[in-house]
Amino acid sequence: MTDLRVADFDFDLPAELIAQQPPAERGLSRMLVLDRQTGAIRDSEFAELTSQFRAGDLLVLNDSRVIPARLYARRTLRREREKPTGRIEVMLTEPVLPHTEGGPGPDSGTWDTKNLAQQPVTQNLWRALVRPGRKVAIGERLVFPSPTGQIELEAEVLERGQFGDRLLRFEPVPDFYAVLDRIGHMPLPPYIRRDDGAADRERYQTVYSAQRGSVAAPTAGLHFTPQILDALAAKGVEIARVTLHVGLGTFAPLRVDRLADVHLHRERYTISAPAADAINRAITEGRRIVAAGTTTVRTLEAAALQAAGAPLQPHSGGTEIFISPGFQFRLVNALLTNFHLPQSSLLMLVSAFAGREQVLAAYTHAVQEQYRFFSYGDCMFVA
Repeated sequence: MTDLRVADFDFDLPAELIAQQPPAERGLSRMLVLDRQTGAIRDSEFAELTSQFRAGDLLVLNDSRVIPARLYARRTLRREREKPTGRIEVMLTEPVLPHTEGGPGPDSGTWDTKNLAQQPVTQNLWRALVRPGRKVAIGERLVFPSPTGQIELEAEVLERGQFGDRLLRFEPVPDFYAVLDRIGHMPLPPYIRRDDGAADRERYQTVYSAQRGSVAAPTAGLHFTPQILDALAAKGVEIARVTLHVGLGTFAPLRVDRLADVHLHRERYTISAPAADAINRAITEGRRIVAAGTTTVRTLEAAALQAAGAPLQPHSGGTEIFISPGFQFRLVNALLTNFHLPQSSLLMLVSAFAGREQVLAAYTHAVQEQYRFFSYGDCMFVA
């Protein structure tokens, strides 16, 4: 498995199958069911999800909430009376702690993010992508106006990262997230070729989202409705929630040839005491653990690796776990997931769970049957 290449996870996808809008109603998606033991494929509907569950199963959800992280700024140097000029697109990717004593220096491209989830989140210091990047130099100031022209935020560019990202320090405001809600845009992925609209504020968010921090939706969760969750509970399915704040690194193109050289960005996660207790009980009682989405899988399996066979403890931390064929799953027994990009780390994770050949065969079937792909598309249930 170590000889696998990124190109081994390619497939042909007609552009018209990339969903540009969510379904007319939440939950009206198709669902491909894949038996990972036999490779059998069956076409179904998400409305029939409860039929895939058994009484006693533990369904684990990622309750991270997407922030309106795409902002539009104008640049201005720090000379007096200079007017702001030029529109800059700024995509916030994660809050960042200040450098620690003896930590990385300017322009290193590495900032102290390893213990982000264990620290109070600073609202003033953020890592961000900027476009056009060539116009945004260290030391410049960016101003962020409202649609009426009022300046809502100001930030100074402190550093340039090795991938062209920037470290921004925002001037303090009473409620940073309230300002984002007013002037920010939902960070729809680039393959959705339209501007975000008012409906995306609700539809690019799971119905159970609670913890603000993601800059991309945990998309398998977008299908759930309160009615489906109630039906699962009525069947005897236990539901637990973990939090992993999805960063752009999860979806970034892999710029290496070999899987052995893949390195993912770190993402913050939290496993609460109720979640740890529910997971430990399911393990002890031999009940299935069903993960809703690849972000949930990464959270559970990262925590299991850290626990090294001991019961999970409630904790917060960060993970850069890369799951690819050959990985030994310790917790997850079944998976609900959307259809992912060719040559992506998420497709590799699903292939690790169900086998590369079987997953690519399922994708070929999905293309032939014209399933909708990616964030606003259809889903798979793999068990």
